[in-house]
Amino acid sequence: MTGWGLAAAWGMVAGGALVVGALVGWTTRPRPHVIATVMAFGAGVLISALAFDLAQEAADSGGLGATVTGFLGGAMAYVLVNTLLGRYGARHRKRSGPGHQPSESEQAGSGMAMAVGSLLDGIPETIVLGASLLSGTGVSIAVAVAIVISNVPEGLSSAAGMKHAGRSARYVFTVWGLIGVVVAASAALGYLTLEGADPSFVALITAIAAGSILTMVADTMIPEAFEKTHMFTGLVTSLGFLTAFTISRLG
Repeated sequence: MTGWGLAAAWGMVAGGALVVGALVGWTTRPRPHVIATVMAFGAGVLISALAFDLAQEAADSGGLGATVTGFLGGAMAYVLVNTLLGRYGARHRKRSGPGHQPSESEQAGSGMAMAVGSLLDGIPETIVLGASLLSGTGVSIAVAVAIVISNVPEGLSSAAGMKHAGRSARYVFTVWGLIGVVVAASAALGYLTLEGADPSFVALITAIAAGSILTMVADTMIPEAFEKTHMFTGLVTSLGFLTAFTISRLG
């Protein structure tokens, strides 16, 4: 299989995890505490992958300056776009409880804003996933596992919130199906775009993605987790962190 094809396949795995989570969120009635606990665990997994794989790799290959610049740029870009989407009703797109996500009648255009916001959350992850194949040693298992583990509760929580907002099954699964396809394409694009690029540029892109992912975790995943788990949020997040860290070390 070609490099970009392998990247697309891993992107499909990551996107498929979002769809699986959405399916569980739509067809079952998971208790809010369960959703929050899984979300906290996923947040910890992503934080570990950011710290010990993405940021460290970017600093090692591109230097501290490029890493800091890219990381801050990714964080600020995410905040700007997320603020804009929040004006159209997508601020709480990962919140699962009633009253968080507006219906289309309550705020016109909120459905499209949530779809775009979900893409905003997923694309940086899979670009990094595709770029991790450029080393020639295969995909970063720690990053792949982190993305898959975190994507399931993301899709679950968001789909449950969409259901509470009165959106149809056709809408929900069309959105998540398209997101799955786009994130797979972004993984392939990440590979094709960065293949043969200067290591410092690859490091910059990796740092940008890392900054946007960490900001997403803080802005969307942790608030959903803390709303229900409260004092246990830190413990569950730490367990997720240790799980990903262990996988990284064993890998």
